[in-house]
Amino acid sequence: MNEDNDLNESLNSEPQNLENGPQHNESDEDEGGASSAESMGEAAIGAAKTKATKLFGKKTKKNVDDEQNAKIAELTNDLQRTRADFENFRRQTELQKEQYGNSVKYATVNKVLPLIDDMERAIAANPDTLKPLEKNLEKTIMNLGLTKIESEPGAAFNPDLHDAVMVEGDGDNEVIAETLRTGYYYEGQVLRPTMVKVSKQ
Repeated sequence: MNEDNDLNESLNSEPQNLENGPQHNESDEDEGGASSAESMGEAAIGAAKTKATKLFGKKTKKNVDDEQNAKIAELTNDLQRTRADFENFRRQTELQKEQYGNSVKYATVNKVLPLIDDMERAIAANPDTLKPLEKNLEKTIMNLGLTKIESEPGAAFNPDLHDAVMVEGDGDNEVIAETLRTGYYYEGQVLRPTMVKVSKQ
């Protein structure tokens, strides 16, 4: 009886030991595997991002540098063109200003020439009375920047300096016979040629 009781007790205890023995927790195993796979995936994604950043980041920086250099070159060309246009405009303005100033001076002096002609004719017609005015007239002419064109009788005729209104004789040598109106240089240029009578000898 005692042996039978002992055997029954041992049989009854085995299932309990089996039930209480080491057991595998499937939920724990699933969670561990999932977390491990997730970690590996995140690591792979991070590595890919890093590689892509290194690869495409360099290209992007190079592209940015190229664009900046191209923009700098374009702006430099624009600045150079603007500078050249300004220099041309400045030179043109100065030239126009100079030409305008010269034209004003020439116009002013041209208006004075008839008065000088009248004074010369008056002095020539009345030398005894008006002779003292001749020096003042010469001084005025010099102050205006005028220089008389030489036209002494017997001097060679020069069509660039003399305007022949009368011609006498039939020779080959043209000389000045008489001065009819005085011509002048103004600032080294012929302002008005001398009106003369020419003799061919």
